[in-house]
Amino acid sequence: MTALSPADRLKQALATLTAGPSDRPERVTVSAVCQLANISRNSLYRYHPDVLRAVREHQGREVSRASLRLRQAVQAQQAELIALRDQTTKLAALVDHYYGAYREAQALLTRREQELAELRRRLDSKPARLGR
Repeated sequence: MTALSPADRLKQALATLTAGPSDRPERVTVSAVCQLANISRNSLYRYHPDVLRAVREHQGREVSRASLRLRQAVQAQQAELIALRDQTTKLAALVDHYYGAYREAQALLTRREQELAELRRRLDSKPARLGR
């Protein structure tokens, strides 16, 4: 059984870390690759620039995916904010309308109460005639 070379172990470790779902909570880092391959970071930087380049490319793709998700989330929130502002404007107009209607109804009720009070005073002030 032949032992894998350090380059092969690094490539295998990188393949292991990059395989699977792209929404992994941990990032693919140089330290993680070196730890999985049981190679020192200095060896990676000095003797394996191709593996280092592959790690950096993968990290760049992760960043671009994350920025795309962030951009989409921001756009969704901006659309929601626009909708909420529109609803707020409509709600304010509705409140103004109902407040105007309330004031008008209050004025009508006040005037009606005054008219009723005047009628009661007139009815109470007249003497009643008794018929014979």
